[in-house]
Amino acid sequence: MGVPKPSSDDGKPERRLSGVRMTVPEADRSGRRVLRERILDQGADAEVGVLQAIALEAWTDTSDEELARRVRGGETALYEVLMRRYNQRLYRVARGIVRDEAEAEDVVQQAYVNAYLHLEQFAERARFSTWLTRIAVYEALGRLRRRKRSPVAAQDPAVEDGMDAIVAPGISPEQQAFAGELRGVLEQAIDGLPDGYRSVFVLRELEGLSTAETAECLEASEEAIKTRLHRAKAMLRDNLYERAGLAAGSVFSFHLSRCDKIVEAVMKRIEATSFQPPASSS
Repeated sequence: MGVPKPSSDDGKPERRLSGVRMTVPEADRSGRRVLRERILDQGADAEVGVLQAIALEAWTDTSDEELARRVRGGETALYEVLMRRYNQRLYRVARGIVRDEAEAEDVVQQAYVNAYLHLEQFAERARFSTWLTRIAVYEALGRLRRRKRSPVAAQDPAVEDGMDAIVAPGISPEQQAFAGELRGVLEQAIDGLPDGYRSVFVLRELEGLSTAETAECLEASEEAIKTRLHRAKAMLRDNLYERAGLAAGSVFSFHLSRCDKIVEAVMKRIEATSFQPPASSS
């Protein structure tokens, strides 16, 4: 789906690259030309991706509510802007409830379809993001209830790597591997939380929603949200301690290999000096 640029003057040149129609402001032509040159050798897919990013960036200052109004008015392509704004949030919310990556993707897709089909019901009394998140929560909880009623007990899905993370420059392969393992442990621990606590934790801690926004999405009181978040953190802490096998005597343990290393280093430094301790006077 191509995302249109905001309407502009007729005098500005149009570009059509790989099927994506773009209207490029005159002031941006040189910068866009440089950007285009950087991706010429990466194929059409890369070119389309960059152009889509440019088009999406053009709507950064447009509110969700304004975009929703324009979609209702017939500019259907702008719905992509809303989806790309909230893909990660809805995926995390759905993943935190259904505990399955493939099903979470299905939840997100169905939530967007449901929201689009009922867009006229969005009365702007609440924020669009809250309204959209609530739809995803309903869809995920509905699937969870149907799964629990199924005669075949659903197996907890194996936790995979989860969402790709951007690796900071300078991170070694060992550190990347450790980060991946740690992410897997955290995802498993979050998956182990009871349903009501897990959804609160995901909304508050992973997506950064306020207590009021979370309460509105889950249709619970703010006090209940605070209590569930506190208990969820306590359960996660206990779970992680248990997984790590932490005991008072094993923290910062001084292994034999470390002992040998320190002894060897000290002895070498002593041998390298000419100092001799004074003989005993006795």
